[in-house]
Amino acid sequence: MEQLKCTTANCIHNLKSRCNATIVGIDEKGRCATKMKRVGGALEQTFAELEAGDEIMQEAPSIVQCDARCIYNRDNRCGASSILVKDKLMRTKCETRIVED
Repeated sequence: MEQLKCTTANCIHNLKSRCNATIVGIDEKGRCATKMKRVGGALEQTFAELEAGDEIMQEAPSIVQCDARCIYNRDNRCGASSILVKDKLMRTKCETRIVED
């Protein structure tokens, strides 16, 4: 995985739009199953991002486990070179997902 950009406003794995989870799970509906809300919410996320230096940022997770019907899904692993995950109205979802016919 080259890049996983995540723009969710309240997740302990997200810092500066980068996911620091070791393994990311996407469920059968394309929702991020790895998202964990911060105790202090979006305000705590803002403070964490202000304090985080760029040098502490990890590369994208090496494994994105995906259960969704998608052209990038290869044996329940995402084969896309980059992924965008962002907040939707009710859930955080993978925006890179392309449903196969």
